[in-house]
Amino acid sequence: MEAEEFRGHFPIFSDGGVHLCSCSEGALSDRVTGALNDFVTSWRIQAAPWDIWMEQVNEARKAFAQIIHAEPTDIATLSCASEAAFQVSWGQSFSETRNVIVTTDLEFPSIAHVWLAQQSRGALVKFVENHDGLILSDDYAPFIDDKTTLVSVPLVSYANGLRFPVREIAGLAHKMGARVVVDAYQGLGVIPVDVNELECDYLFAGALKYLLGAPGIAFLWVKPGLSHANDPILTGWFGRQDPFAFTPRILDYADSSRRYQTGTPAIPAAYAAKAGLSLINETQAARVTQHVEKLAELTQAALMAQGWKFFSPNPPFRGPQVTIHTHDAEHISQFLADRRIFVSPRGQALRVSLHYYNNEQDIHKLIQALHDYRKRYP
Repeated sequence: MEAEEFRGHFPIFSDGGVHLCSCSEGALSDRVTGALNDFVTSWRIQAAPWDIWMEQVNEARKAFAQIIHAEPTDIATLSCASEAAFQVSWGQSFSETRNVIVTTDLEFPSIAHVWLAQQSRGALVKFVENHDGLILSDDYAPFIDDKTTLVSVPLVSYANGLRFPVREIAGLAHKMGARVVVDAYQGLGVIPVDVNELECDYLFAGALKYLLGAPGIAFLWVKPGLSHANDPILTGWFGRQDPFAFTPRILDYADSSRRYQTGTPAIPAAYAAKAGLSLINETQAARVTQHVEKLAELTQAALMAQGWKFFSPNPPFRGPQVTIHTHDAEHISQFLADRRIFVSPRGQALRVSLHYYNNEQDIHKLIQALHDYRKRYP
């Protein structure tokens, strides 16, 4: 699917809006709207269409597996990325000889909080600090040793759009016998991911952002063959070998990654996830990346010409996000929103995030609006 055809599936653009906040939530597509209508119709007509709903969950799992080049049996369907991080952390043991979790100050707080919560189990959490918004594999290296049990690496940082050298960091971790977990939430959908090439042990992402779904569903990939010190303590009937056996006295974990699942999945979110992923899986990953990188370069060059300061790095470390460093992020965001240009402020960062549905016209509208802002608020 070409970019303009892809864009045509998102009504906000034909309505005159400019969606540049995929780092917070992806734009709503006609397919997701149709899928949610299908969910409501199934409920209304069939009262309890469990077979249909479970098929939607399975199809969403398959679509996620396709996008990361994995097998569906290695994917668990969960409620959010924090739940996925917890399931990963609980499977680890923290002994006197190996108890360190290595993460970064550019980690999304919700994930870092899960790692910090493991301190009550004996974990020691170490943070790799960024320097001017940049973190390289050499920055991770001094933190990873034979006491490290888990290394957390975002695919892309939520804070400034930094694209991490995941494979290089994974190599450092594996040499020391540590496992690697990747939060792919802030890039999967516009950055090609093959879990086999990344050489990570776990990868998770929610559907809300670049995967173009809805809140309430996330996916966890666990490398097949990994052994774990602990079975999941956060569990439920969908983590059983046969969820519909209804055996309250038997705790039998599924042999696949479904063992990490808990209660009833968010069915509407599964419908939306399947629909959003279907759009992405009809594109060519390399073409999407090229399109987004071109727009990011155009955006940063134009903003630089206006004199804005940046928190986002330069290529090849920049992901699908250009981040302005400013004390007025909230005010600027509201100024833009009043003109139906939607970006995402976070503290002193004004995040402009790009997807395959964006085009140069969107960037020109943004640049003109920011020019107008500076004239009004010099």
